[in-house]
Amino acid sequence: MDKIFLTALSTEAVIGIFDWEREIRQRVEIDLEMSLDLTPAGKSDSIDDTLNYKSVAKRVLAFVGESRFRLVETLAERIAGLLLAEFPIARVRVTVHKPGAIRNSSDVGVIIERSRDA
Repeated sequence: MDKIFLTALSTEAVIGIFDWEREIRQRVEIDLEMSLDLTPAGKSDSIDDTLNYKSVAKRVLAFVGESRFRLVETLAERIAGLLLAEFPIARVRVTVHKPGAIRNSSDVGVIIERSRDA
């Protein structure tokens, strides 16, 4: 299966379990790897035969910007569900980074993989 990816999509969200985290916006970064058949696009050279990654990025950024979750696990799960529901992909791998969340660590986060047939 072919893949389209977006790396380090950066935005801010209300995310966290502590009271102070519920009152501020924190930076999150999202990596996406989306599986689909790219053969038609390779043959036609037409955007109509592929996944428009600009549309994906805009949708994810809007969703995350409006979200208010406690766990990065929940945010990742909801992003995966949104992408599978709204875009013609068979499988998605979502990585949510929460840089600076742990002292003495540059990054922390989760990676999930979901498919349309699961």
